[in-house]
Amino acid sequence: MLDTYLTVKTNGSHEIIIQKSRFITHVKRTVDEADAQHFIQSIKKAHYQASHNCSAYLIGDRDQFQKANDDGEPSGTAGVPMLEVLKKRQLKNVTVVVTRYFGGTKLGAGGLVRAYGSAVSETLNTIGIVRCELMTIVTCAVAYPLLPILENLLQKKALGIQKIDYSENVSLSIYVKHSEVSEISDWLINVTNGTANITIGDVLYQEHVVPC
Repeated sequence: MLDTYLTVKTNGSHEIIIQKSRFITHVKRTVDEADAQHFIQSIKKAHYQASHNCSAYLIGDRDQFQKANDDGEPSGTAGVPMLEVLKKRQLKNVTVVVTRYFGGTKLGAGGLVRAYGSAVSETLNTIGIVRCELMTIVTCAVAYPLLPILENLLQKKALGIQKIDYSENVSLSIYVKHSEVSEISDWLINVTNGTANITIGDVLYQEHVVPC
């Protein structure tokens, strides 16, 4: 698993119009090629009357799965520029499909490259990009009077709280970088004067919005 990677904030779509042609970009997080192909086929089925449904995907920790498809547009004018946008943004595990409804004006090879690239780029700006950081959930159970003190200390240390559970004691599930689990666990014990009960939990990704 990667310590950090970039991907789209959410699945979605966005439309632009160029020379009377509609370019509708559909974006989805995809975990493998089967997931990507299923998404591509679902868009093609939904927009079967479109002139073209061009696609590209970039999947895997080392971008080992990547593909571009022009779907009838001149070779290299659609899928490849779409894929290049994903690479330039350094995104992972993303599939894009650009549906084109021809408006009657031919754009030429250069125009098509710009149109498909712009359609994907503008959609990514609209939907948003997130940085996913690999974290370990460290749960700290303390007595209720310590809650406001601990929340304040966590905020100063820029440690995010996944959730808070209220029972006999109050338990805070905290996002901690894997390399800092021992250090933060010791720190929690120290700041609570040895009263905290520490549990090491799941490893997962925490997402942070990246300015486009």
